[in-house]
Amino acid sequence: MQNNDKPSGLARIIRERRSIKTGYRNIPVPQELILELLNDAVYAPNHKLREPWRFIFVPTEAKQLFALEMAQQYPEDMFENRLKYFNEPDAYLIIVMTDSDNQKQKDEDFGAVSSMIQNFQLLAWEHGLGTVWKTNPHIYDPKVKEMLGVQQGERIAGFLHLGFYSDVPEGAPRTPAEEKFTVYQPKYDL
Repeated sequence: MQNNDKPSGLARIIRERRSIKTGYRNIPVPQELILELLNDAVYAPNHKLREPWRFIFVPTEAKQLFALEMAQQYPEDMFENRLKYFNEPDAYLIIVMTDSDNQKQKDEDFGAVSSMIQNFQLLAWEHGLGTVWKTNPHIYDPKVKEMLGVQQGERIAGFLHLGFYSDVPEGAPRTPAEEKFTVYQPKYDL
């Protein structure tokens, strides 16, 4: 398929999905929907079936208190800004993953978690649920980790901001794969 052809099916969903950062409609995000999406998303490839993830859901009805707790982790001069920021999405899904001292396992597990998150985002899009994967500095903050119950040997892979949206942002063009594609040429003949 050429880059300018009209995609269909899964290719269309992949191309149409957008990160929804604002413009949430203030509609509660059902826990049942999140679990339904996660139960499909976890079929992401993962080495040795380690399933290196777990999830913390912040439902719509708990969001204001969550936003207050999160804003309190910031310096006083940033409190109001962060309180507004954390109140924007309608809900959160925080992805916690295993952490390892073994670099190969760490890379494999992050690849698996990234694949699972992409699966979740595509499934959410199909249901009209907007997402954006955020990796702001607070995911590394020991106080935030403690607040969320992140254990030794775990780390936060990111916060997924969630909400039903009104407007779909315009998509940005992508570089055609042909421009970043090479074919291996052996140095020697057999």
